[in-house]
Amino acid sequence: MAKLTGRVAVVTGGGRGLGREHALLLAAQGADVVVNDVGGGSDGAGGDDSAARGVVEEIVAAGGRAVANSDSVSDWAGARRIVETAVEEFGDLHIVVNNAGILRDRPLVTMSESEFDSVVEVHLKGTFAVTRHAAEYWRARVKRGVRIDRSLVNTSSGSGLHGNPGQANYGAAKAGIAALTLIAAQELERYRVRVNCIAPVARTRLTEATPGLGQVMVESIGQEFDIWHPANISPLIGVLAAADCPFTGQVFRVLGGMVGRYEGWSVAEQVDSSARWTVDELAAAMATMPARPEPPRLGSHMAAAARNREEGLT
Repeated sequence: MAKLTGRVAVVTGGGRGLGREHALLLAAQGADVVVNDVGGGSDGAGGDDSAARGVVEEIVAAGGRAVANSDSVSDWAGARRIVETAVEEFGDLHIVVNNAGILRDRPLVTMSESEFDSVVEVHLKGTFAVTRHAAEYWRARVKRGVRIDRSLVNTSSGSGLHGNPGQANYGAAKAGIAALTLIAAQELERYRVRVNCIAPVARTRLTEATPGLGQVMVESIGQEFDIWHPANISPLIGVLAAADCPFTGQVFRVLGGMVGRYEGWSVAEQVDSSARWTVDELAAAMATMPARPEPPRLGSHMAAAARNREEGLT
């Protein structure tokens, strides 16, 4: 029997890229899948449910069960309908993969209010909205005596965990998602819900638009092991979605065949005093601390792309 047989999953942004691979893998592992995707462009404009329906057709053709949903994760009522679709079609909900996202990159000094708001709305609010409605359903089930394992997986990014020039909106939202994951893991544990987060690095419509990085990703196509292929990320989704998975409250970085666990924010250096500091005393004591953070440990390809991006900002 497949590892996820009998479990029902929702994958937001499931029509393309990472979401498509997640949906296909979950279905191959036996899960019934709601493929959610509004079908808009990488900037969120437009809408077309053909992407979600196409993935559903792939799953059904392979012998699985799936349905399409085109509600927007950032719409409060729409997020509720995504959850309701799973329950109405398949009788329950065990797995939520929050993956939907858009990009509207621009340097901080020229970014508009709408460019900031729209990206935060889809990534951060969308993750919260779907999580909120799923959690409400799971709490109600526990109150009725149904205590079974549930799994929620959010999607952050190196842009949020390390920073990336030109992505103040996207990075802020992704950092918020990582923090939301930690809080949700603590709050939802009482309802048998495990909450984890991934920070994937893969070739998608969004990452291909990153100067420097997009070209590196394209050049890897056809190699014996394409480290940028989005399907490399999905096995971790399968691990985190399984009922016997022990992880919760964790954030994982995934690139090719590498899976790493983040430690999160920690105090690297500190100065201490037995009394209140004066400004001059504190400034002198802090002089031993690094004035700038160390460059992020992103790997050679990611570091080179980040440099190219920063040099190209105007």
